[in-house]
Amino acid sequence: MKITSVKSVTASNVTKGVPRNYVFVKIETDEGITGWGESTLGPLAVATLVDEFGALLVGEDPAQIEKHWQTLYYYQHSLRGGAIQMSAISGIEIALWDIKGQALGVPIYELLGGKIRDQLWCYGRWDGLTPDDAVERAEEFTSHGITALKGDPFEHHGLFIDRESEKLALEKMRRVREHVGDDVELIVEVHGRLSTSDAIRLGLAFEEYRPFMYEEPVPPENLEALKKVSDSINIPIATGERLYTKWDYAELFPLQAVALIQPDIVQAGGMMELKKIAAMAEAHYVGFQPHNPYGPICTVASLHLDACTPNFLIQEGGVDSWYQDTVIGVFPRQKNGYLPLPEGTGLGIAIDEDWVAHNPWNDDGVWTFMPGAIAPRQQIAWP
Repeated sequence: MKITSVKSVTASNVTKGVPRNYVFVKIETDEGITGWGESTLGPLAVATLVDEFGALLVGEDPAQIEKHWQTLYYYQHSLRGGAIQMSAISGIEIALWDIKGQALGVPIYELLGGKIRDQLWCYGRWDGLTPDDAVERAEEFTSHGITALKGDPFEHHGLFIDRESEKLALEKMRRVREHVGDDVELIVEVHGRLSTSDAIRLGLAFEEYRPFMYEEPVPPENLEALKKVSDSINIPIATGERLYTKWDYAELFPLQAVALIQPDIVQAGGMMELKKIAAMAEAHYVGFQPHNPYGPICTVASLHLDACTPNFLIQEGGVDSWYQDTVIGVFPRQKNGYLPLPEGTGLGIAIDEDWVAHNPWNDDGVWTFMPGAIAPRQQIAWP
């Protein structure tokens, strides 16, 4: 089998009035098998690099996934390891696994060691502009069986939180905890928007509400600051959505500063790179949860990896109703707080190109999370 075409496929979707752009990868072969991946990051530059990388792979054997990953990673000295390069590589790599699974007649997780579990714990959200909004959103998910929620309660701009924003964040957490009770896990998401001292002070204040995780309390560039926060509070720390490749994580794990990592399967190198990162985490007794705020392939690829990864703990996302409109195949639906394993061979889904044709790239589409902004509410799909 030979690769005949590698190309980016761009599209957009509007959720609650906010347009979001997506970059998918389509790889065709001379035996009629087509693989799909995702490289969503934000800039259209990712799509351009997918096409440039794709030209290098035409005529190659799609089964040689590790070889192709190495070729693309070491393609240019000055390009190596950045978010745009890694996102382009990730989408191509996922599509190659999709082809291999289809060719062998098995789901991807069977090629990565076989399934360990039959269902995958997932979480919803508790965001809101006000405490009442946060409670309402939490109820929207828990009423349908979700047993874990994540929310970013912070409204401040800049690295140093003001007193009113601090009080508001704590009040949201208090109200949501009182509403959902002790049987629902609550994750506090910060998006790296606190200074070290503020992260410690707020972490200590959050402790009485028993957060399951305190996610990215400080910016990801300074691991020593993260270590200081971890040493000063009694809440498990999570980080990793802005770390790329095993080399970034090699600096993190020896600090023993985190309980959970969150590499992004469409930005950190794809399925095998995340499998390697997860194995490194396992050796340091750290849990694994792929970051997943993007499109349907990001979700499904993550689920394949979750199924066969020993230290998998919980999965972000996967409950947006519009996903089913974008794919051909069965998209997993959550039930009682769990997502099922993907069905079919390879990924088990393909992007519906009719949907793409009717939802082109939107120049007003954004993926930037601005301090003080609240991500649009998810459209929830329940069985």
